[in-house]
Formats: sequence, structure tokens, C-alpha cells
Amino acid sequence: MERNIAMKRVAKPEGKFNIVIEEVAMPEPGPGEVRVKAVRSLISRGSEMGGRYTREHAVNPESMGYSLAGIVDAIGEGIDHYAVGDKVVASAPHAQYAVRPARVSSPQEQAQVVPMLPSVTFDQAPYYPLTSGAVSWVDIEDIQPYDTVVILGQGLVGSLLMQVAKANGRGRIIAVDTLDNRCTLSEELGADVVINASDEDPVHAVHKITNGVGAHIVVYAVGGPAGPRAFDQGLDMLAIGGLLHLIGLYEDQPLPLTSGKIQRRRLLGGYYGQVIPSGVSLR
Repeated sequence: MERNIAMKRVAKPEGKFNIVIEEVAMPEPGPGEVRVKAVRSLISRGSEMGGRYTREHAVNPESMGYSLAGIVDAIGEGIDHYAVGDKVVASAPHAQYAVRPARVSSPQEQAQVVPMLPSVTFDQAPYYPLTSGAVSWVDIEDIQPYDTVVILGQGLVGSLLMQVAKANGRGRIIAVDTLDNRCTLSEELGADVVINASDEDPVHAVHKITNGVGAHIVVYAVGGPAGPRAFDQGLDMLAIGGLLHLIGLYEDQPLPLTSGKIQRRRLLGGYYGQVIPSGVSLR
């Protein structure tokens, strides 16, 4: 008689903030798939709080998480580029085991399983999807040496964007947040200027720093309930001909696209998944 082995995973039935740990049958990999035993699972506060936990409706357990680092423990038919025991990163839910496609069928698809470099630890590896996104986003912004770049929001995504922009070595990087601990961390991580928006008006501060010109690039990495106001501030601090790059998500109301403010300025959606020609390696 075949034994039905169980595992635990995070689930959200109906009800706001109704988060539970449930026991389900362990999944088996099909053709072209691998099963990964989780060692570390990343909590992405914005995606999970804004997109899942605060909703009244039930959420598909496959969406309950972001990325994990673990060890391949089973392989489906047709897979020869992974072996049992390989250390990998996977876009996957919070679960003890996850089955994921191990092949990319087109250039438009994102790889859901990526091998870990020997120098990368399990604590570091789950950040790979967000870090690769930050590298891709910064590369698209094409920051020039003379550019002033403002990054609105210094949560996980905004901090990674700031660090990648600094590592590229071009432009003056200004970090903005309302929390003291995030502002302190941004200073420690090398931002050229840090503005605490709880203490001063960030729009006025940016115009003062730039002698009234405004920022050449503003990166909107806030999202959530604070997003619409931060987005509006981003437009107000943006120079004529400047670029506002939208990364933040999960606002509770539409972003204010005031026609007079967006004239002679560019808006760019996040973009993710392009080939990354940047000189910054994902170490």
C-alpha cells in the first residue's frame, strides 16, 4: 500500500489576515519539473501583505510566498540539468516542499528554478529574484554620470535598487523614506543623500539639492496606502524631460495622473525579465 506522505504549507482561507499552517500531501514532480525541499523562504512584505493577507477572499496556496532556497530532492522525467542534492533558488510558496518547472520554454518566461553559486548561502539566496529585478530595473534606467536619481521608498525593493544604482557608480543617488531605521540603513549602505520625509518635505529638499532643476530619474518604490501621495511627490520633484519609473504596487486607490504634471516627462512601468547587460554581477 502506497504511503501518503504529508508536508506543511502556509495557506489563507477566506477572511482578512486569516493565515493558517495546513498539512497536505507532498507533491510529486511531473515531466520537466523538480521538487525542492525548502531551507529558507523569503517573506516579501509588500507582495504578501498588500496582495494576499489583507484580502477577504481565499488565496491560492501557490501564491502564498515569494521565493525560497533549498535542495532538489526529486526530479521529473526529461530533466538532466539538475540532480538530487543540487542547491537552488525557486519562485515558490511558503511550504516545506515545492514542485516547479525546471525549463524555460520561451524568452518571455521567467526561470522558476535557478542554481545557487557555491559562494552564496541559504540565507542570501532567496533574495535572488528581487536582486535580479533590481539589476534589470536599474539597467533600463540608463543612469548617466550627471543624473540625480531619487528612490522613493527604502523597503526591501527600494534598498536593493539603491544599492545596485550605487554599485553601478553613476549619478547622485538620493534615498527617501519616512522611517528612521530605513533612513539610517540607507546611509550605512552608501546613499549619497538620505531624506527623511517625516522630518522634511522631500519635494522641497530635492529641488534645493538640485538648484531647482529637479531629479532626472525618480524611482517609485513605495506602493500600498502611502503610494498615491508618494507618486504625486515623485512627479513634483521630477525635472522636465525626466523619467518616473514605477516599481511599487498594491495601492488602495488609483495613482494621480494629473495631466499638467506628466507633460514633458516620461513614465515607465517596472519591466522585468530582460537580458541583463549591466556590469553588476549577482554575487
